[in-house]
Amino acid sequence: MYQMPSKMNPKKASTGPQVENVEEEEKETDEMSVLELPELVLECILERLPPSGLFNMASVSSSLRKRCVNDYLWERHMKQKWGRVIGPAAHREWKRFIAARRDCGVPKQGKQKGIMKLLNILPFSWFKSKPDNIEKLRISQCADSIMSWYLALETGKFRFPAQVYNREYGHVGFMLSCYDAQLSYDSQTDTFQARYPPHGRGEVTVESGVTWDRLRGLPVDTSPHDLHVSDCFSNLQPGDHIEIQWRRNKDFPYGWWYGIVGHLDSCDGSEIHCHCIDSEKVIIEFNQYAPGSRWRHTMVDRRNHREEGNEEDGFYGGIRKLHSQAEIDTWKRLWPSQVLE
Repeated sequence: MYQMPSKMNPKKASTGPQVENVEEEEKETDEMSVLELPELVLECILERLPPSGLFNMASVSSSLRKRCVNDYLWERHMKQKWGRVIGPAAHREWKRFIAARRDCGVPKQGKQKGIMKLLNILPFSWFKSKPDNIEKLRISQCADSIMSWYLALETGKFRFPAQVYNREYGHVGFMLSCYDAQLSYDSQTDTFQARYPPHGRGEVTVESGVTWDRLRGLPVDTSPHDLHVSDCFSNLQPGDHIEIQWRRNKDFPYGWWYGIVGHLDSCDGSEIHCHCIDSEKVIIEFNQYAPGSRWRHTMVDRRNHREEGNEEDGFYGGIRKLHSQAEIDTWKRLWPSQVLE
């Protein structure tokens, strides 16, 4: 039988583990759950978390999940990352998207598979929780939430309407124009895939690698196949920066092209003696084209405006006057390095 060495103090030996247990209990007692924090403190912490942090925090417990999917917390993230390219049209499209998913009547199990597929597409850096905790996060239960919309955008599962400057990799035929497209995001490259409406019976044109600086939200609520009803003709005058609809033929969708209101041939260009604003005609100049080019300028009717043009030179539609210096600066930044013919 084992005998305790005579030099060891039995009391000390017997109390050692007890002291350690007491210390461990005290240590555990000192630890505070995040849910025990004052409500205001917890709210401040959640407000400072990035989207990935909120996503992981939501998988910790049902109580935190309820807090972390709150629209209030996700509005700032949505505005910060997507606000410049997401507009009312994209929001309406999202509402139709989630309504269509409900109408499909997919069984609950099928929904869960779809959710896990969505989770698998998210960047790996987002996941810091255990897999079983992540599965507890039922995004389908908050499909109307901003969090759900944010994740659908982040994963590229939701295509949204917006416009692309200088489409098709900056093709010379589209310089200083902006066209409608359906966009999906690629988080791996931080770029977009754009799908442009077909020209007549042609195929859909797809462009990959579209960068953020070539995107904008839809400036007007007008289909690319419809004439925009302009409200600025009465006060257009030389020097105004504008965008005008143009399409190659009747089967093409409109694009928005940048131009400047010019002086009539009968005007000497003097600000004092200029009466161009009183004329029924408005000159639109496209100074990216060389003097003498057939694309250099066009003339539209101020008082009885409708689509004007022909099969050779294309058709001009509605006009929107640019009031924002930021919009004007964007066009100047995209100005071609060489004069176009």
